[in-house]
Amino acid sequence: MSDTNTKQVNSNSQGYVILYILLAVLLLTGLIFLFKSSLFEKRAIDAKIVKDEIYLNEDLVFTDNTPKATKWLWEFGNGEKATSKTGSYHYTKPDTYIVRLTVDGELRQEFPVTVRDTVRTVVDTALTISGPTAGLVNEEIRLEGDGQGKDFEWSFGETGRVDVKGKTALYTYRAPGKYVVRLRTEKSHKPAFLTILISDPNADIVSDLVAPGDGERKTIDDIRARLQAIANGADFNANYYYLVNKYMCSNEKVTVNIEMNGKKKQTDIYSYCMGLTFGGEIAIDEAQLTIKPNSNCASLLNIKQHSGTVQAETSSTSDAAAKTK
Repeated sequence: MSDTNTKQVNSNSQGYVILYILLAVLLLTGLIFLFKSSLFEKRAIDAKIVKDEIYLNEDLVFTDNTPKATKWLWEFGNGEKATSKTGSYHYTKPDTYIVRLTVDGELRQEFPVTVRDTVRTVVDTALTISGPTAGLVNEEIRLEGDGQGKDFEWSFGETGRVDVKGKTALYTYRAPGKYVVRLRTEKSHKPAFLTILISDPNADIVSDLVAPGDGERKTIDDIRARLQAIANGADFNANYYYLVNKYMCSNEKVTVNIEMNGKKKQTDIYSYCMGLTFGGEIAIDEAQLTIKPNSNCASLLNIKQHSGTVQAETSSTSDAAAKTK
């Protein structure tokens, strides 16, 4: 009886041992699996761009949320890069680009991006000018501008430059004539213009304006004198704008036909006068205006001139020839 009980106890003990061993093996296997899973778990990249189609006036917004990531390299398909986790990028040319992200030097993802031309909405940016349309030499003119923008720039047509800045413009003309005032701002789609007539109370400039058969010799002498002054190195702006404003109604594109030393060419009044300042010794022989019908504004200027250098060379050659004889 005792032996039987002993055998039964041993048998039960062996069963428990086997059960414990099995449990231990299962537990160890589970721990190993969990350890290996956490240690060798393959990370997946978690990145995105907000929009894959943008316009030139938009920024490409990008972000990455990859777990435990510490290093990022964004490549925008045009040679430029960024190393931030999240940010934005501005393209300067429309095209299709491939944006590439590399996380921690091993995880990679690509995003195709299309950049289109900017569609701009044209805003009403009309400018207006308020003020007189006539004035006197050496008398201050006051003009007011109205419209969108902060930087108001006024050109009064006498200097060819921006003369005044601000919504209110004060300016004093130094010479009589018909001037075109121009106003623009950084937001203006088109500039605003105002034509203003400046008179000299001490001289009747109307009688000096060119008209067919009226004061022709006086006009020719006046133009020749001003052009010759420019050629001789006198103040360019004073003489140039005197001619343009007095005879050409401030039009700097009036055509000029030039005949010089037997050669002919054509240009505009500004280019011609600028050329006089670099042309060496130029002598103005004749100047003739063609006037627009029913107008005091010139549409064409014919000039005959010669080079003083050529004349001097010719004289020297003639003198040498005479001595040889």
